[in-house]
Amino acid sequence: MKIIMYGAEICSDCVEAKAILEKHKDIELDYKNITESTTILKEFLSYRDNDKMFTNIVKEGKIGIPVFILENGKKTLDIFDYLDIEKPKNGKNSCSIDGSDKC
Repeated sequence: MKIIMYGAEICSDCVEAKAILEKHKDIELDYKNITESTTILKEFLSYRDNDKMFTNIVKEGKIGIPVFILENGKKTLDIFDYLDIEKPKNGKNSCSIDGSDKC
């Protein structure tokens, strides 16, 4: 299965999801770090600013990462809903704009 993932190394949810996905040989991960280049950031913002899935995220001052695009084009904020992998039980994440520790 091919998965595109937009994330950032400063987001613990992104780091954790990326590490989990990279361990699975049946997953071809195309990781795009939104802090790496303006081109990647613009790609992500194009999705975020034009997809209704992100409406509440933007209203709440969240960034909306990690976000995953499946090979069929479906976008999701929770990849574990689509994979036979146990969802991690992590602590706080660190990618909110307002510092509330929510992505």
